[in-house]
Amino acid sequence: MARIGVISISDGRDYVHDGIAEFIRTSEDRLVAELTSAGHEVVRGSAPVSANTLAVSVAREVASAGVDLTVLHYAVWAFPHFTMLVQGATPGALLLLSNIDPVQPGMVGMLAAGGALDQIGRAHTRLWGDPADPDLIEKIGVQAVAASAVSNLRGSTFGRFGGRPMGMNTAVANTDQWQRVFGVDVEEIDQWEIVRRAELADAAEVSKARAWLEETTAGVHYDGDKLTPELLERQIRSYLAVRELIEEWNIDFSGIKGQPELTQHFATMDVTEAFLNDPYDWNGAKPTHVCATEADMDGALTMQLLKQIAKTPVLFADVRHYHADRDIWDLCNSGQHATWFAARSDDPAENLSRVHLFPEVFFFPAGGASVHHLAAPGRMTFGRLTRNDGSYRMQLMLGDFETYDDATNEELMNQSTREWPHAFARLDAAADDFLSRFGANHIHAVPGDHRGTVRAACDLLGVTVDEFTR
Repeated sequence: MARIGVISISDGRDYVHDGIAEFIRTSEDRLVAELTSAGHEVVRGSAPVSANTLAVSVAREVASAGVDLTVLHYAVWAFPHFTMLVQGATPGALLLLSNIDPVQPGMVGMLAAGGALDQIGRAHTRLWGDPADPDLIEKIGVQAVAASAVSNLRGSTFGRFGGRPMGMNTAVANTDQWQRVFGVDVEEIDQWEIVRRAELADAAEVSKARAWLEETTAGVHYDGDKLTPELLERQIRSYLAVRELIEEWNIDFSGIKGQPELTQHFATMDVTEAFLNDPYDWNGAKPTHVCATEADMDGALTMQLLKQIAKTPVLFADVRHYHADRDIWDLCNSGQHATWFAARSDDPAENLSRVHLFPEVFFFPAGGASVHHLAAPGRMTFGRLTRNDGSYRMQLMLGDFETYDDATNEELMNQSTREWPHAFARLDAAADDFLSRFGANHIHAVPGDHRGTVRAACDLLGVTVDEFTR
């Protein structure tokens, strides 16, 4: 789940350290065993830190292993300046952990070290307890996964195909601010590259993909106008072109402007975006690649962070409509829902059996297939990085996807744009509050309750969490 470094800090007096070294080692053994059992990879310091030279050498040794989180372990009273030397050689996230043994004053050591870190402004987290306590191990895991997500974000590259769509200010971010806050670079790529390379795609691969979609989805509804075999193949060619550009430019996540140039004169990017975000295509399993429609930079950044935390595809949707009589939101956007959300199954066939490819609607005169389905029910974490007066905040809430009987589902979908993918969401947020202060028209979601990890990641990034509750 994450790579965790563990460094035990000791007393600097030789005669004291010699008497407690075995106790430290036994305590560390228990901690490491529990973290390993929880699925984490643990990198142990080669020795407890009992001298200033050891503080530096052990910290460098653990840091060189590329750990996501370094746990400084206080089983006994520990000289605080050892912690200060360790932190100086530790570039990543720090967690201070003390025991709760009344005989050995580990808690005293942690507080003295933590206070020293506070004095120099070094961010860290503190936990305490018995490693046999599952809640403690889970809390350490939350911090480790958050640190891993932030670490994976830093040094990554976002591929931006096209510029600002339809005057959408919230889809454009300051690249200097991205570098400073998140450590993310931006590669600008013209949409013409998609058009140009689509024509060069392998014809056999395109035919294979079209046949697979026709055979595995619930239906490809050709109409001879907005959706033809040729238009579907153009969309498949676009997917292959973007995949090629991602590999060529070493892009970690991306966004495609689409509107209005491609949607008026070439084809929609719905198939491209859906299957980039999916964990499979016609060639089998593959890594998911976050791709945001309308080249929404902060949307893509939110999705990439949530993907690193949840290890699943991430939903992208417009906040399309609020059904006040049901207290339900229709999250609906052309193309962007990965087909995985239709059933959230490890079996692509089960997901695709609920997916229809419908002709695009009047918004998109170039035509192509809209990837339609209804998201499967379940508990979800919803979030979005937005900016308030130039500063980033994570707007966060819990909720559920719901589905109903077929007639009700159809009635609700027909009230907006049936051809697009839908998710009916019950949010733990009052509608008036949500509509009054949510900072974008796009929202994102992953299965499960990951709010604790999102909060921890935002803390590491220095991003404020703006949480919605009822």
